Amino acid sequence: MAQAVAPLTAEDRISDQEFQAIRRLVYRQFGINLTEQKKTLVVGRLQKVIKNRGFDSFRDYIDWLGSGKSAEALEELANNISTNHTFFYREKAHFEYFSQKILPELTARKEQSGDRTLRIWCAGCSSGEEPYTLMMLMLEHLGAKLNGWNPRLLATDLSAQILKTAMSGVYEEDRVADLPAGLRNKYFSKLPDGDLSVANTIRSRIDFRRHNLMEAKFPFNKPFDAIFCRNVMIYFDRETRNALVAKFHQHTAMGGHLLIGHSESLGRDDTEYDYVMPAVYRRVL
Repeated sequence: MAQAVAPLTAEDRISDQEFQAIRRLVYRQFGINLTEQKKTLVVGRLQKVIKNRGFDSFRDYIDWLGSGKSAEALEELANNISTNHTFFYREKAHFEYFSQKILPELTARKEQSGDRTLRIWCAGCSSGEEPYTLMMLMLEHLGAKLNGWNPRLLATDLSAQILKTAMSGVYEEDRVADLPAGLRNKYFSKLPDGDLSVANTIRSRIDFRRHNLMEAKFPFNKPFDAIFCRNVMIYFDRETRNALVAKFHQHTAMGGHLLIGHSESLGRDDTEYDYVMPAVYRRVL
């Protein structure tokens, strides 16, 4: 009787040298720090890519990536390495703070200056739940005064694939379950298959774009009143995180805010932002 053959482990399918080559490439291109514990994840996500591309090994795939001949190849790598787990009203304390503190202070300040444009940036917007929620909260806050204001929101992500999902604005019902009922009933319509679709009044005010946070300079001419970059920097080492936060600071309006994930933190010596509360920072200089 033939002895059963054990399935190959991640270590069997990718050598340490090959994994280190992918680590360096991903870090250089996207700032993501793949630890040794991510080896199984890398193998699992890239095996199908290697097969579909007709390569016989990780080495052949890495050589192709390194040749720099295909921007599509790097985009495909980004789509497969990025983690995009989120849902509506995730870490709700941020949304409550945005609605109850940031928006009232921001609109009062803008009214005094005569500038009626609200500029918010969701950096690492994933499948769109965060920017759609923020726009709902802006419209709710402005209410009857909306016609005199221009609330705009930029939503960016590294993955072109996940941006397509975000732009569709369609979600399974359980993904919207944590959203307050008032927002859910007002800004969603139910589709025949049971999924929920975001209202066009929300979608039309959001600009979805692909953007790599590792770009040396950001292509934005005007500062943002608030930047949300939540649960993105957990994949970065300290040097990469600090460099990114410094760029965020340059693109934050005076009095504007940076909000990061609750599992993330910035050392006082690592940022020019002032600490407000856990995961919330403000530019005062």
